[in-house]
Amino acid sequence: MNITHPASAGSLESSDIIVTLKPARQGIRIDLESSVKEQFGAQIEKLISQTLEELGIDAAEVQAQDQGALDCTIKARTLVAAYRAADREDYDWEGINSWIG
Repeated sequence: MNITHPASAGSLESSDIIVTLKPARQGIRIDLESSVKEQFGAQIEKLISQTLEELGIDAAEVQAQDQGALDCTIKARTLVAAYRAADREDYDWEGINSWIG
């Protein structure tokens, strides 16, 4: 899957996260803003990276604004942003459900 244009998913509500993906030439670069970054920043960045890797995305700029989201929410928002940014609608619901938990 290739990121072709910027796209976002999520909100700034409590217990949510906004994930914005933009095209990049190479690599995954994550810019994370979170009130719990010191405690959970590495885990949040790892979840975003793993989710993009599972989708076959190897180049993207990621901006994430976290409001205390759970792992399943972080994965779900990353998936939706990726599909939107790639103009894809061929969701694999069975596979997605196993990722989110």
